[in-house]
Amino acid sequence: MPKAYSEAQQKAAGAALSAKRGDTKVSDLQGASKDMYDSMSEEELEKMASTDHDDLPEKADD
Repeated sequence: MPKAYSEAQQKAAGAALSAKRGDTKVSDLQGASKDMYDSMSEEELEKMASTDHDDLPEKADD
């Protein structure tokens, strides 16, 4: 299962998960969160969004 590599990725997964659960509108998603919504299951998003962020960089190195 996927694990977040940055805080930004974790936040995008959280936004996509919220939309999957119907808590937010899919039309509000942008960029990575929209891509994640389209390509990942709720279970995968939950795992990524719940990654311990204490040791994550703010953004992943490109």
